[in-house]
Amino acid sequence: MSLFGALAVSASGMDAQRVRAELITENLANADTTRTPQGGPYRRKDAVFTSASMSTGASFGESFAQAMSGGSNRSLEGVSVSRINIDETDPERRYLPGHPDADPQGYVAFPKISPAEEMVDLMAASRGYQANVTAIASVKDMIARSIELFR
Repeated sequence: MSLFGALAVSASGMDAQRVRAELITENLANADTTRTPQGGPYRRKDAVFTSASMSTGASFGESFAQAMSGGSNRSLEGVSVSRINIDETDPERRYLPGHPDADPQGYVAFPKISPAEEMVDLMAASRGYQANVTAIASVKDMIARSIELFR
């Protein structure tokens, strides 16, 4: 893999983790939303990642991945968000007879969102993003050292 290929893979990882973090913060912001324009309570959203082939342009010589795999011609793969899952399970029902969204029995439908679980997911997304930032910084240092060698 060329150094620019490593940058492309890390950039795709950063983009995927950004989308994941945005969905998590949306879930946290709507943890108590009982009415949406679609009707009913807010539904939790979650990103599903998949591998994505990366286009890195021309490579010079044999790539690291080819050398390590015995010369196979596997394409360079990053990550992307393939879809966004929306939780379709029944909402949590709480007895709140005075609430404007209460049904005739006095129950209100709330989203099934655990703030603690969402915060753990947000920390994991943040760490994944930071790992990709660190990889990009390392590649940047390698490129700078390579340029110094050619002087």
